[in-house]
Amino acid sequence: MPATIANTTLTFLADLTQYNTREWFNEHKKQYEAARKNYISFLDDLLEHMQPFEPIAIGQKGKDLIFRIYRDVRFSNDKRPYKDHFGAYIAEGGRKSINPGYYLHLAGNNNSFVAGGLWFPPSEQLKAVRQEIDYNLDEFKGIVASSDFQAKFGGVSGEQLKTTPKGYDKENPAIEYLRYKSWNAVMPLQDEVVLSNGFMDVVLDAFKSIKPFNEFLMNPLRDLEA
Repeated sequence: MPATIANTTLTFLADLTQYNTREWFNEHKKQYEAARKNYISFLDDLLEHMQPFEPIAIGQKGKDLIFRIYRDVRFSNDKRPYKDHFGAYIAEGGRKSINPGYYLHLAGNNNSFVAGGLWFPPSEQLKAVRQEIDYNLDEFKGIVASSDFQAKFGGVSGEQLKTTPKGYDKENPAIEYLRYKSWNAVMPLQDEVVLSNGFMDVVLDAFKSIKPFNEFLMNPLRDLEA
């Protein structure tokens, strides 16, 4: 039977949202460690189930893909010491990769989601992806306007420019996609789904739907590496 997310894991994350202090966290360190272990166990099983359709999962380990719970508050007005969620990124090159990948966000209070795509690529990669969309608009629209993609993710999301990107005309047929600085696919998850025995299948099905999107975004980045 596939790994599942424990109710105590979501409960811990929901409580952490409410009691985000070092004192509370230290008093509940055992609950944190148990929740983190549960999440990593789910990730390890997820990676194994991904391998038949996504080779980048081969050889990766859940513990290497999970982001730290500790927030860097040095330059932030938000001084909460801990993130109120678990997050892990699966991509070619690992958690810190700039490549398109798959993201699993676990949080209490119905704030979990699965996502994929390309997150704020550097300037050279950003320009390459915009060019790829401009040159291959029909292929890109075929992916993001498909009934499956729309049903799961509601289209492309991500931060956009308020103006037209340099080098492109505002009348460009692809302009709605060229304005993005990140190209993301996001599917919200209710707690009851996360805690169900079928959650692994839900995540895998979402990741399979994200794969063509990721591959399109990855193609111009491979050309840059060539």
